[in-house]
Order: sequence, then C-alpha cells, then structure tokens
Amino acid sequence: MFKTINSIIIILLVLTLASCKDDVLPKPAGFLRLDYPEAKYVDFENTCPFSFQMNEKAIIKGEKECGFAITYPKMKATIYLTYKPVNNNIEKLLRDAQKLTYEHVIKADDILEQPYLNPQKKVYGMFYQVNGNAATNSQFYVTDSTKHFITGSVYFYAKPNFDSIMPAASYIKNDMQRLMETLKWK
Repeated sequence: MFKTINSIIIILLVLTLASCKDDVLPKPAGFLRLDYPEAKYVDFENTCPFSFQMNEKAIIKGEKECGFAITYPKMKATIYLTYKPVNNNIEKLLRDAQKLTYEHVIKADDILEQPYLNPQKKVYGMFYQVNGNAATNSQFYVTDSTKHFITGSVYFYAKPNFDSIMPAASYIKNDMQRLMETLKWK
C-alpha cells in the first residue's frame, strides 16, 4: 500500500511538472480601424476681414481678435488660427511663421513644404506637413501680402506618436487645406 501511494505521488508530480509548459502562441493579426465621416463643409463668416469653409463636425471656439480654435472633440484635436494685420511687417510675419514650423525639426522626421498660390483671390501661402513625432503635424500661413496674415496649426491632446494619430492627422490635414483653398479676404 505504501508503494501504491508513493507511485501515485510520483505520477502526479511528473504530470504536474510535465504540464507546466510555456507555449508561446502568436497573437492573431489585428488592425485598429478608424473610420471618420466624409467631410461636409460649411461657410464660416463673421466680422473678421476673411471667410472660409470648415468641416461641419468641427466647433469654433474663442473668437478673439479674429483668432479661432477649431476643435474636433471626437479626435481630441484643435486647429489654432491666428490673424494679424500687415503693417509694413510682412517679412517679420513670414519669418515668425516659418520659425514656428521649424522649431519642430528636432522631433520631426521631415517637413514637406507645399506652396499655395491663388492670384484671383490674392491668397498666397505655404502648407507644412510635419512627419514624425512632433507636437503638430500640419501648419500653414496665408497672406495677401499687403493687409492680412493668418497662421494655422493643429495640435492633438495626446502624446505625439505619429503612427497612432496618423488617420486623424490626415483627416484634419485635408480640412486645413480646404480652409486655405476657400479663404477669401473681405
């Protein structure tokens, strides 16, 4: 009987040790899917010396001296627009706008410049796409070179990780380009 109990204990011990394997199983392939609604644009006009089209899903906040915060609550992002009148200081305004963009060069992988020219509407500017883990992924400035100057940049309320926010950044980039293309001076 003692042999039977010892045999059972040894068998249980062997089975217990043999069953403790750390089999590594690969995770199934899965991808995050972010679907955003097709953008529909509405005209935005007020007493400022310009108007533009914006995404109807966005919300305008903080109208102060013709500067705006266009928020995207579901994406946790905001486009900040700043208006400045040109008073023989166009070179300084251009230099400041370019400096603001190139301050992100430390974290950026690259910065793509896309000039924008619309002589019929007298709107001239530059759109910057900042690739990498920079604080802002898109910036622009537009001017008529004599009276008006506007800068815009988008910021996300999240740690800059370009891979994670790329779908939202791309969506808002399109909205920013639409804003530039539809901007009219009054």
